[in-house]
Amino acid sequence: MNKMDMVEAVAKKLDTSKAQAGEVVDVFFAPNGIIAAELKKGGKVQIAGFGNFETRKRAARQGRNPQTGKTITIKAAVVPAFRAGKGLKDLVNKKK
Repeated sequence: MNKMDMVEAVAKKLDTSKAQAGEVVDVFFAPNGIIAAELKKGGKVQIAGFGNFETRKRAARQGRNPQTGKTITIKAAVVPAFRAGKGLKDLVNKKK
């Protein structure tokens, strides 16, 4: 499912226009949306039964340039992460 598929699903579920559904999707998932803004502040977004969006610190490390084979240093970074909640895990793993 991509963004347009999600917009269509939201429009159908809420019985609204695709334009309004697109705004709803953007409120949560756009680069300046609620989730991204909270992660940028260093916060966490917890959605009960679904999962947690959080940031994790990744330490600097050594890597290899695939073109030259030379060793390079990869900078430390803060990266976004998602951890699925129990409800979502159970739903995905439920046998049919």
